[in-house]
Amino acid sequence: SVACVDDWLDRDGKPALGGTCLNAGCIPSKALLESSQLYDRLQQDAHAHGIEVDGISLDVKAMMASKDATVHDLTHGIAALFDTNKVAWIAGRALLLPDRHVTVTLHSGEQQALTAGHVIIATGSVPVELPVAPLDGDVIVDSAGALNWEEVPPRLGIIGAGVIGLELGSVWRRLGAEVVLLEAQDQFLPMADRQLSRSALNLFRKQGLDIRLGERVKAAARTDGGVLIDYENDTEGHQLTVDRLIVAVGRRPCSDGLAAAETELLLDERGYIHVDEECCTSVPEVYAVGDAVRGPMLAHKSSEEGVAVAERIAGQKPHVDFNLIPWVIYTWPEIAWVGQTEQSLKDAGVKYSTGKVPFMASGRARAMGETDGFIKIIADSETDTVLGVHIIGP
Repeated sequence: SVACVDDWLDRDGKPALGGTCLNAGCIPSKALLESSQLYDRLQQDAHAHGIEVDGISLDVKAMMASKDATVHDLTHGIAALFDTNKVAWIAGRALLLPDRHVTVTLHSGEQQALTAGHVIIATGSVPVELPVAPLDGDVIVDSAGALNWEEVPPRLGIIGAGVIGLELGSVWRRLGAEVVLLEAQDQFLPMADRQLSRSALNLFRKQGLDIRLGERVKAAARTDGGVLIDYENDTEGHQLTVDRLIVAVGRRPCSDGLAAAETELLLDERGYIHVDEECCTSVPEVYAVGDAVRGPMLAHKSSEEGVAVAERIAGQKPHVDFNLIPWVIYTWPEIAWVGQTEQSLKDAGVKYSTGKVPFMASGRARAMGETDGFIKIIADSETDTVLGVHIIGP
């Protein structure tokens, strides 16, 4: 007997399942990446394939409607799965109490009391806000707000050149915006293999993404001309005026007000729920998974943990190998990796061998006219065990 409490509201203020991934993250961003790439390729690549296209026009409202339809279908699909599997969906906000009691404040304001043998916390994460760049929901927005604009900003600024910043920057660059990404770190995509991140940086810059590394934003405010950004590096300060600004500096766990103090649910100083290797929290029979706990904030990692916890509750003995979580960045070319990087193996003193094949050597890539990138495999020098795979390409 399972109940799922969720307080997400869609753009129309109606309860919706699927959390950030389906409503304001993975799915809408992938829909816009696909639509914008099609528009870009028609303009840039059609001629090379013997196709002449005249009078291409862009209807951003229609593009957003297509994206919204995809989101609607998938969120309603989850509701249908709940019905099929007899999962009770309770739309509201939950408060965990001692002894696995849960009080739910419904959207109507009424309260409902639940008691469970086991509780799983899967509250996800929310965008990190910057005090120096306060959001207004229109001109200065977070990643969710940047998925709903109905016109292309001529000049777009993005604070943060991580996965989210790159994907959103790619969407709006393809649709015609001049895009500047301000990244505080000196190294581009530091979690990726160095060879891959260097190649990606060069390719993105060639596409027209103005990526500025080692630049820290000191202030951003609306003006009559758009948004004025003050930023600096180690040697000097700069100013930049853009029409709109996206704050994409990462996400934080959604754990505020989750549990009553007497529950003694242990959180760290950054708001992550403390769990062991089996996703058990400090409270007996209470588990936590996904973005609210340690590890990468990836939907497939969250899902894998959720399945493992359900199996554990059912008496099985599952295992999640956190060394084998794949990463994907849905830019073009796309980026994907799993396992160890060269630098991590060097730091650990592991002897390894590498094999690298450029997409230029692939007949399929040549036929597509998409030969940028490579595939790189890292293996143990003695056993040939594959330790890491890194891909940038079509």
